[in-house]
Amino acid sequence: MTNTILTLIDGSAYSESLCHYVGWIAKRTGADVELTHVLGRRESSTSQDLSGSIRLGARSALLAELSALDEQRAKLAQATGRAVLDDGAAIIQQHGEITVNARLRTGDIVDTVSEREAGASMLAIGKRGEAADFAKLHLGSNLERIVRATSKPVFVANRAFKEPKKVLIAYDGGVSSMKAIDMVARDPLFAELDCTIVTVGTSNDDLEQDMANATATLAAGGHKAETKVVQGSPENVLGEMTDHDGYDLLVMGAYGHSRIRSMIIGSTTTEMIRSCKVPIVLVK
Repeated sequence: MTNTILTLIDGSAYSESLCHYVGWIAKRTGADVELTHVLGRRESSTSQDLSGSIRLGARSALLAELSALDEQRAKLAQATGRAVLDDGAAIIQQHGEITVNARLRTGDIVDTVSEREAGASMLAIGKRGEAADFAKLHLGSNLERIVRATSKPVFVANRAFKEPKKVLIAYDGGVSSMKAIDMVARDPLFAELDCTIVTVGTSNDDLEQDMANATATLAAGGHKAETKVVQGSPENVLGEMTDHDGYDLLVMGAYGHSRIRSMIIGSTTTEMIRSCKVPIVLVK
């Protein structure tokens, strides 16, 4: 697998934070960055058929004027996209000598992910996009579509960059949460970061054994991890712990069983991502 971070950037307030996080990840892992800005087909089109809008004897000159305006808008969208890419690359390279390949693409963002993810080790995206407002409960629709579509880990940036020092790992014994534990154990991104494994539920013998296995996996990767079993709803527990206990990064499986079922696809994880104020790594 190519060690490349496929980074999807737009003009939102999250783009600056996203690029700082990607620079931090690339510096720690030695990864290259494929920085991508996707123009919708309407933004990039210079040949829209406007004749259906010209009715009731409007002059042909108006059609020509509208066509010229459409072409100007397409050129402006492309120039804006290139500026976004240039700014993003400059932010990423503040973190070190990092290879950044900038790409301006046209089409649907999920199609772009499908075409480009084979060469990537991770995807990175902001929690909310350029078209979103800043209401706490709004979650970017592209984020949900991308997480459903991709097979790669997804780094979801929050709005304010802070270099992570302390990692919370949500664990329920399911396949994707086990992969999350394995990723933390093996990936240099998490080297020397403090780790805590949390399970939401009631302690029992099987759970204690699962937690012991997870701790052993992290120990094999050089991590001494604290463990916690907390009762409550997963989205509330994880949100409160990241808010009040000093965690800078949340790592979790994108799908789960027990009370963290249907991550991102279902309402539990969507609600958690909405409320969580730190970046999140979703592992498929």
